[in-house]
Amino acid sequence: MKSRLVFLLLLLFSLALDGAETRATSRPNILWLIAEDFGPHLGCYGAAQVSTPVLDRLAAEGVRYTHAYTTAQVCSPSRSAFMTGMYATTIGAHHHRTTDKKPLPEGVRLLTHWMKDAGYFTANVAQLPASLGFKGTGKTDWNFSFTGAAFDSRNWNDLRTNQPFFAQINFKETHRIFNAPAKADPAKVDLPPYYPDHPVARKDYAEYLDSATELDRKIGKILELLKADGLADNTVIVFFGDNGEAHIRGKQFGYEEGFQVPLIIRWPKNFPAPKQFIAGSVDRQLTSALDFAPTMLAIAGQHKPAKMPGRVLFGEGATPAPQYVFGARDRCDETAMRIRSVRDSRHRYIRNFTPEMPFFAPNNYKETQYPMWNLMKELHAAGKLTPVQKFLCQPRQLEEELYDLETDPHQIRNLATSQAPADIATLARFRAALEKWIVDTDDLGRFPEKAAMPQPKP
Repeated sequence: MKSRLVFLLLLLFSLALDGAETRATSRPNILWLIAEDFGPHLGCYGAAQVSTPVLDRLAAEGVRYTHAYTTAQVCSPSRSAFMTGMYATTIGAHHHRTTDKKPLPEGVRLLTHWMKDAGYFTANVAQLPASLGFKGTGKTDWNFSFTGAAFDSRNWNDLRTNQPFFAQINFKETHRIFNAPAKADPAKVDLPPYYPDHPVARKDYAEYLDSATELDRKIGKILELLKADGLADNTVIVFFGDNGEAHIRGKQFGYEEGFQVPLIIRWPKNFPAPKQFIAGSVDRQLTSALDFAPTMLAIAGQHKPAKMPGRVLFGEGATPAPQYVFGARDRCDETAMRIRSVRDSRHRYIRNFTPEMPFFAPNNYKETQYPMWNLMKELHAAGKLTPVQKFLCQPRQLEEELYDLETDPHQIRNLATSQAPADIATLARFRAALEKWIVDTDDLGRFPEKAAMPQPKP
């Protein structure tokens, strides 16, 4: 009798474990791998002098997006946007590290709070096994206030016993100051034409590429750990950058390089791939970081919240790519500028609402951490820059810029001054699109910032 009771208890316990396992794997886990200040400078995107076999393999196994853009070109407004699914300019989070943080508007929440309602365990993983030799940064950097805990955990070890989970790991390698092992040959890096061909410029860019190589190594360790813990086949992997590259004309600027980021998504083996998701493919459609939140919620079996302007990228709720993606630059540290940037499948339009502010307006962060910032000013004073390079050194910005990225990928020839009928029509189309977006999204950058500006931080 006693043995039968023990048997029944063991059977019930086994069934309970099976039920827990079924619940844990009924929906996939989601793991975000977020690089800081990083453009699409991976081998799979065609970058030279960089070694990224891990991320290249991830792209070969998943979908690589070639036209993915954040909505801001600096971390705090960009992160404020993709973690709420809302434009930072709509929710008052558009100034970089504002001191006067406002609560989120009604109907707007952190993505993690939506995911918790869907039954997901949430984590911003900073604490990793000591054997890896590194930690996650745990970065959030949001320009708003909110109630409740943003995440359930910071510890990797909590993921295995709390499925399904939505977790993120942040990597600092591509954020300045670069300190990765030297591997790239400065003499062989591909400098864009708006940078001077100077040893300082070459060394700086080589160090950035080396940081991407080191980033790839660390992500490889995470993927190995995911597999060792039996989580890899149940987990959607999403790799992206929080904003564009940390270089002049990149981070904190309104050009392509400030907004474009790598985006790679791999679907797990234990779940049938959703519609529109083709492993090993390249997606060339316009993709906004505002699409991340609704797509994650769709993976969790949830509908897109009413206020989110982004789209679901794949699956039953997927919608076509938009004609435009929009980006904004407002105050960055102590430098107050208002720039709006619009991208379609071919062109980028830039509207400078503060043209009186030169590109090289005083900025402690850039002056202390961007070697080319001071180099270009010195070379300009000495008359050693080409016309393309000295464009950034002019005393004020142009009010409008328009570039054809198919024929002019480095955005050198400004078509806003062109008299060609096709260019005039394109300029008018972008003007109208931006004006409509400003009204439709209630762009709060129209109003001056009242709070005291914060002290510059890296």
